[in-house]
Amino acid sequence: MTEVSSSLPDEVRRVLDDPSRLQALAALEVLGTDPDADFDRLTRVAAHIFGAEIALVTLIDNERQWFRACYGTDLSSISDDDSFCAHTLAGSEVMVVLDATADPRFIHNPLVTGEAGIRFYAGAPIVVAGQRLGSLCVLGRKTRDAVEPALLNQLADLASLASTLFSLKDEARVRARTAAALLREEWRHALTLEAGNVGSWIWDIRSGEVVCNDMFRRMYHLPESGTIQFEQVLDVVHASDRAAIEASIQASLDEGVDFAAEVRVEPTIRWLTMRGRVYQRDAEGRALVMMGASTDITEAKQSAEHTRLLLRELNHRVKNTLAMIQSVARQTIRQNPDPRAFIEAFSGRLRTISDAHVLLADRDWSGVHLYEVIASQLGPDFLEHPDRATVNGPDMMLPADHAVGLGLILHELTTNAHRHGAWSTNRGVVNIDWEKREAPVLGLMLRWRESEGPAVAPPRDYGLGTRLIERSLAKVLNSDVTLRFDPGGVAAEIWMPLPAEQD
Repeated sequence: MTEVSSSLPDEVRRVLDDPSRLQALAALEVLGTDPDADFDRLTRVAAHIFGAEIALVTLIDNERQWFRACYGTDLSSISDDDSFCAHTLAGSEVMVVLDATADPRFIHNPLVTGEAGIRFYAGAPIVVAGQRLGSLCVLGRKTRDAVEPALLNQLADLASLASTLFSLKDEARVRARTAAALLREEWRHALTLEAGNVGSWIWDIRSGEVVCNDMFRRMYHLPESGTIQFEQVLDVVHASDRAAIEASIQASLDEGVDFAAEVRVEPTIRWLTMRGRVYQRDAEGRALVMMGASTDITEAKQSAEHTRLLLRELNHRVKNTLAMIQSVARQTIRQNPDPRAFIEAFSGRLRTISDAHVLLADRDWSGVHLYEVIASQLGPDFLEHPDRATVNGPDMMLPADHAVGLGLILHELTTNAHRHGAWSTNRGVVNIDWEKREAPVLGLMLRWRESEGPAVAPPRDYGLGTRLIERSLAKVLNSDVTLRFDPGGVAAEIWMPLPAEQD
């Protein structure tokens, strides 16, 4: 509280400094604001009744007197030391000063001795929230001998009206602030529901009417505006799901249990969860109001289905891969009875299968780009020495079996090129090109040609790599593989049919 050096009597100063009064005054949040035109009628009426030159609606803190409405003056505030109304607040009745020049309290007041020339004053307290906060007063420049009691009663009535008006305005301000806060909370709640993809609803069971948010309307393909009946909600539920949700709702109405269901809605099939609870019943226990929420779980359902299909595909691929590994292992050990030779040969082939699986796993086994399969098998010769390996052809997606099989073929061709073919010398070159052919069926034709390496002659005994290329993998891929040992270098043509979606 501000310490004030005051010429006011102690009893008046105590009233002005009262913390409860100042708190009630501050709660109005009007001090220092512009005058309020809604109070102007009161000041005009008061001035007319008394035939006074000036009429005011005032509020007084512990430093200044503020004018909320003025008639006959342009002042907005004065020091409370100069205030007549401050003395009015010390009592509960109308205060009258018939001749200020003869009243010891005001004989030296600047309003009396100065240009204003105030001689007459009558003021009634304005009471808000049980506290005297200001006054409605009239001031004149002529002394008076007396004031009729009826006039003073009318002034008190006008002050009472001012008190009521202050209270109503304060209540309206509080209501407006509360409404604004509720509106902000409603917006926040709506945004939260929107962000969470949640549709909220309240069902008046007696009338059948549903009050819901916009998200719920969109979920159930309901009109954007207008009243909604619960039957309209059920109408869009897929026929196969309707009996189950109706039974669940009925159990909730009869037994008081929460209901929950997963339903499909039409015409665009989407999966929704629907949960609800009875929140109000009558004296006989009959359900009156049910509240609930719905959530779109279509993406979760699709994800679960995708995972199920992926696991099924993975199981299929694992079986195929294990069969391929067993076949490769058996043939490798026959060709390489020495354990070290077997480990070296088998590890390379197993690594090739693993590389293909890594590429497929990164894409949920949906397929692999042909370019990636080639790059994974040619390695540094392809990436770092383009003069030793040329690659040309359109990139395309290969199904899982094709990617694994082609990877093994390229592994065998690459291994052979390093050991006996073009890459066993410093000048040898491998050319790989491919094209997509439309007829007689859609497929991939890939060609491998080695050149500038050592002279090549057909082997007397085909090794495992050759057999894998020409026979085993050809069967797995349902493809045709032609392998030639031309004098200028090994050449291979690989034909693989492609699924229709490659077209």
